[in-house]
Amino acid sequence: MTIEQTKTFRPYALSLAILSGLARLLPHPMNFTPVGGASLFAGARLNGWMAYLLPLVVMVVTDPIVGGFSFATPFVYAAFLLNVLIGRTLLRRSENPIKIGSAALLCSVQFFVITNFATFLQYFPHTSSGLVACYTLAIPYFGRTMAGDLFFTAITFGLHYLLTRTVAREERALAVA
Repeated sequence: MTIEQTKTFRPYALSLAILSGLARLLPHPMNFTPVGGASLFAGARLNGWMAYLLPLVVMVVTDPIVGGFSFATPFVYAAFLLNVLIGRTLLRRSENPIKIGSAALLCSVQFFVITNFATFLQYFPHTSSGLVACYTLAIPYFGRTMAGDLFFTAITFGLHYLLTRTVAREERALAVA
């Protein structure tokens, strides 16, 4: 490993992002999944292409196990990639819990808007009343998505915060540099 790779390689952040994403395979309430939080965390704490690749790999590996692919799959993947971008843009050097929680809420909202638009395109009449009906019927799912995003974001960022103050201090230096 070169000196430059050592400066940017963050094994604890990578491990936490992978584990939280793969937690999707554990039994969970519908829409209460770790992928949104893992995508936000990957954007905030992983460097370069790894941040974008991680949620895509997690989804491609776990989708066949938990339900397969559908018309909405590209929309779901795009929403998770947007989570990565939100993490990179808003949280790259932040450890502020309010900022992290706000970013997680933003991720939940954009996921709701994007993925339910796919549902609208597939199942509802392409009218304004069809659009309103689609989003209205999706509201109960939004609560679980938001709860999952907040919960898994808190767990992932919190564990990383603790690890970088005890076990891996050098990784914290990389995050705030």
